[in-house]
Amino acid sequence: MSGRERVIRSSRVVLSDGIRPAAIVVRDGVIAEIVDPKRVASVDGIDFEDSVVMPGIVDTHVHINEPGRSEWEGFETATMAAAAGGVTTLIEMPLNSVPATTTLEALQQKVAASQGKLFVDVGFWGGLVPGNSAELAKLFDQGAFGFKCFLVPSGVPEFVSVAESDLRQALPELARIEAVLLAHAELPGPIEDATRKANQMDRRAYSTWLLSHPPAAEDEAISLLIRLAQEYKTRVHIVHLSSSTAVPMIREAKARGINITVETCPHYLTIAVEEIPDGATQFKCAPPIREAANQEHLWAALRDGTIDFVASDHSPAPPQVKCTDTGDYMRAWGGIASLQLTLPLLWTSAHKRGFGISEVADWLCRLPAKFAGLSRKGEIAPGKEADLVVWNPDQSFQVQADKMFFRHKLTPYSGRTLFGVVQSTFLRGEEIYASGDFPAGRRGRVLRRGEA
Repeated sequence: MSGRERVIRSSRVVLSDGIRPAAIVVRDGVIAEIVDPKRVASVDGIDFEDSVVMPGIVDTHVHINEPGRSEWEGFETATMAAAAGGVTTLIEMPLNSVPATTTLEALQQKVAASQGKLFVDVGFWGGLVPGNSAELAKLFDQGAFGFKCFLVPSGVPEFVSVAESDLRQALPELARIEAVLLAHAELPGPIEDATRKANQMDRRAYSTWLLSHPPAAEDEAISLLIRLAQEYKTRVHIVHLSSSTAVPMIREAKARGINITVETCPHYLTIAVEEIPDGATQFKCAPPIREAANQEHLWAALRDGTIDFVASDHSPAPPQVKCTDTGDYMRAWGGIASLQLTLPLLWTSAHKRGFGISEVADWLCRLPAKFAGLSRKGEIAPGKEADLVVWNPDQSFQVQADKMFFRHKLTPYSGRTLFGVVQSTFLRGEEIYASGDFPAGRRGRVLRRGEA
């Protein structure tokens, strides 16, 4: 073999037609062939025996915050955590950095800030805010994968929420350039009404935070987005679905051919209200984590395809911003740190419900890659980039803060026992993570729409 060719073997390789023994022949970072292991038995390579070899995870919802708030998270620490979790590709959200990615100049600054820091491949969403419709085509032409908006205040002054009138101004432009709109789907009206009541209650009680963000806020926002998607023939994507009561209208909209997709997140699938302590603000996110019965309805929606895939929504913050000293849910920053744990979190809960490894690979790899237009990612097949995660679904571990590579170690999963240990991660055939080490260094690159 040449120096740029390698063979990776396992008895459990996740392919489009099932899981079976296979040898993956990689040339110049691309999968050249998938063959019976016996054909290359005499060729030097890496044999992972019974470990699962799966496509590298594609996480389309990550907040890195650099430049401007790199004390919260940065490209280096976030992409190290990604590699350690089997994530080979992520697409970063436009808010929390300063400036927010709502202009071409801001996108250029973000790309510049990422140079020399990436352990995995990173693409960028642009942002839709009031008054920036003229920037959308420029951002899209320069590689932004689509556009994120908030229908409720985002929590940072650099990223202003949009009203229906703003959407009606922007959606014709998004339809013209054939770009997807990603929406934080909560409307302010129901939240404002509920928050007035919640502010009279115990601010350390998780039930107070839950009361302040009722399902109606999501349901009404999703109803609006479905109507606008139909009217303007625009692709719309609902991020981090929390309210299962919105599932029937989403299912019906899809049946009518409306171009809408949906993601949910590990925290909505693995944590329920009933287990969240008061004052434990590491559990706070928006929309909030809801009841166990709601969680089971989300799993059912994943099963039938109403929810398309799972993304982390990794959104860390310093402990002081999470108000760990006071436990004030109403004041704390809302965001869950989880980028390194998505695979074991999802697998642990999915396996208990009778799902298999192939379904997990669809939700974490193939379907998010398809959604983002990453034609060379998300599957183990000839012509695809050799992005792989090797993991043991039968081995368990306890989540320990000091083993996390993201910047701030505060996570609601500390102490949990999970199944699914990531052993190795490969980016274009190079081993970028191996049992706690990063042997290949920073091999990640910036991805631009249409180029990956």
